[in-house]
Amino acid sequence: MKISGIICEYNPFHNGHLYHIRETRKHGATHIVAVMSGNFVQRGDVAIMDKLERARLAVRSGADLVIELPVQYCLSSAENFAKGAVYLLNALGTVDELSFGSECGDTELLEKTLETVEYTALTRSDEIRSIMEKGYTYPRALNSVINGADPEIGEIISEPNNLLAIEYMRSLRGFASGMTPFTIKRVSAPHDSNVPAGGFASASYIREKFASEHSISAISEYTTPLWADAISEARSKGETAALSRLERVLLYKLRSTDTDEIAEINDVGQGLEYRIYGARMAGSLDELLFTVKTKRYTMARIRRIMLSLLIGITKNDMKHLPPYGRILAFNERGKEILAQAKDTAKIPYASSIAKLARQGDTAERFAKLEIRASDVYGLALETVTSAQKDYKAKIMIDME
Repeated sequence: MKISGIICEYNPFHNGHLYHIRETRKHGATHIVAVMSGNFVQRGDVAIMDKLERARLAVRSGADLVIELPVQYCLSSAENFAKGAVYLLNALGTVDELSFGSECGDTELLEKTLETVEYTALTRSDEIRSIMEKGYTYPRALNSVINGADPEIGEIISEPNNLLAIEYMRSLRGFASGMTPFTIKRVSAPHDSNVPAGGFASASYIREKFASEHSISAISEYTTPLWADAISEARSKGETAALSRLERVLLYKLRSTDTDEIAEINDVGQGLEYRIYGARMAGSLDELLFTVKTKRYTMARIRRIMLSLLIGITKNDMKHLPPYGRILAFNERGKEILAQAKDTAKIPYASSIAKLARQGDTAERFAKLEIRASDVYGLALETVTSAQKDYKAKIMIDME
């Protein structure tokens, strides 16, 4: 029995994800546990479909057990996203390897890159700070310094999946994890690419294509029939989500808050609260985002902050590692993973959020944020759903 962990969003699942799962199986994985973003994703957006539906489809697509990544980790930096997900896999105590995609496809090279990044951050902090003072983000400043010293490493960290892979490996080190890193070279279109290639397309391309054409044929080449049908059915039932539907509540939230409240939101610093507060006169979400965005503050970061403000995710919420793992779906092999984890798990894993919330104050806070996030997500659907849906959620158990 070899258990591999995968960190994913499946927003939506595409041929590149299928390739990843199949290659992980070829590498010897008999069981796969996926830690998946819930109703909000790391680019600062709503997921195209509800987390329970995506988890159900994930199990039907090759995963055996799906665990939810808490919303505060979904709506955070790549470092925090990786930390929360790796911790949930590591805390099971049964996962043998962490499988992830990267542009370079070389674990040793990624290890070398991580060492270079950490050494550069420590020894050349003044140069990095000087570049940041010109208005650039920390990653851009770090990349600039590294590229000047080692162009090969600079090229590696310029690719988004390589960067995320490095954060996974950093977290593995930080938790002194026994999980072995295993990377698969990406064969799909580049992350967020608007150009498909050889039957592969990015998740963002698939979302945009379906949004504009509303037909299975528009996306069937790039995803599996199962997912294409599910997305089409969800659309026909008004069960697909769009960030634009949260425009008025986001504008209301900003207009009814103050700088002190904004300053407490996760990822707000360096006086950013004043810039955000200054955008409260915006008449649309796009105007708000473009008013705040600069070279230092990316659009994804601003979207994450605005959604965190709406949900109420504060800096204090990032001080705690996940106190539990919430199960969204599993099959027979997933049941075997959970059975083995009974003797090794460092935190409780269960499907009931009400049960998990009773594990202590931190667990109660995590559950409260998750329930609130689902309530907000219901407003982003074409057909608005009732509140408190998380309490009534039924997970998918596939014993076929």
